[in-house]
Amino acid sequence: MRRTSLALLILLAACQRTPAGDAAAPDGRDTSASGLERAAIASGAIADASKISPVGLYQRSHEAGRDALCVIPGKDGQYRFGLEAVFGEEPNCRGHGAARRAGDKLILSFKGGDRCIIVAQYDGDQIALPGVVDMACADLCEGRGSLEGVSFPRIANDAAAALRARDRGNDPLCDA
Repeated sequence: MRRTSLALLILLAACQRTPAGDAAAPDGRDTSASGLERAAIASGAIADASKISPVGLYQRSHEAGRDALCVIPGKDGQYRFGLEAVFGEEPNCRGHGAARRAGDKLILSFKGGDRCIIVAQYDGDQIALPGVVDMACADLCEGRGSLEGVSFPRIANDAAAALRARDRGNDPLCDA
């Protein structure tokens, strides 16, 4: 009994230690990913989202409408984007602006009166807005619409598809 308890105590202590390789990586590797995720990226089982360009078209159709986001190349390594989220016949959100990458985040800075900035999660296949957005972003929406928690799965990974995307009024979602 005593040996079993000692063995369990040693195993528990070993599980709680941080491996030496998980400290800050001097070679620029993303240390925010778990060890399992880094191993999967290294083996090629999953793609490294930090190396996948966000340029393309992201869209989801649902019973209340369609959510679409386009991302095209901009100046100085940044991107330009346009988005529309539709929640039935009247409530919707629409905006455009500049975006930049920060690791696994895409920082969306909307043009307009109030400076709406949303830090979205980007995993290479989807752009997901957080569950809570700044109050300055309320001006982007009509009716009871909100951008909180809206996600946009990728359907195309080229600028041409993003430039062809149209909003509900048949206007370009991303301007050239």
